Amino acid sequence: MSKIHIEGLYKAYGNRKARITALENVNLSIEQNEFVTLVGPSGCGKSTLLKLIAALARPTRGKLLFDGAQLLRPTRDVGIVFQEPVLLQWRTVLDNVLLPTEILGLNKATSRARAMELINLVGLGGFEKRFPRELSGGMQQRVSLCRALIHNPSVLLMDEPFAALDAMTREELCFELMRIWSADKKTVIFVTHNIAEAILLADRVVAMTPRPGRIARIVEIDLARPRTIDMEFTQTFKAYSDQIRSVIYQSQGAARS
Repeated sequence: MSKIHIEGLYKAYGNRKARITALENVNLSIEQNEFVTLVGPSGCGKSTLLKLIAALARPTRGKLLFDGAQLLRPTRDVGIVFQEPVLLQWRTVLDNVLLPTEILGLNKATSRARAMELINLVGLGGFEKRFPRELSGGMQQRVSLCRALIHNPSVLLMDEPFAALDAMTREELCFELMRIWSADKKTVIFVTHNIAEAILLADRVVAMTPRPGRIARIVEIDLARPRTIDMEFTQTFKAYSDQIRSVIYQSQGAARS
């Protein structure tokens, strides 16, 4: 049984007079502990699909199953990392990470121990008493990742989490994410505009068409793990990149014609 199963999924906004279809006939199954990236042009419905999987929005029609059951409301088994860290400025790093455990009413001592473990895991040991204003953008996003993982969800949804960062920090956090995922396996669905990033991270890359978003192609990435930066300069990596880029550009051309 797939961790997440999506079949004939449609999502439309507005009413009959002003109706916008964001997603159309999306079919996708994602396995337990699989790392899947969604890539495509702006406005193709990548973030909308993530919201549907998080149950922050409801599909217009179609099937969305989570562990074999219809997903009707948000579940604590899903963690979310947004494009911006969205940290509470008056709370320390540790207190920001612990926020979901307070909302869920989890054991304080156990939660604090896990929070410190995560903070150390992402390289922020010694910064637990600092406030967000004292951290760089990359460090803030590490705190956001810890917060998403604190209650140990089996699924992690990431909506362009590194898009606002400089290229070097973005690259560093990509490898940090892969290291954390290797140490504590989750089902990860990661949205990005960056084709190289999508390939480097994923077991499978899902290339989407312009709105209304459909799945144009699913590309299996057969690269050894752990991944390295040197892989980006291989012919295999270039072939994946050319294939995905070609699919996206073809779909964009078809949408304009």
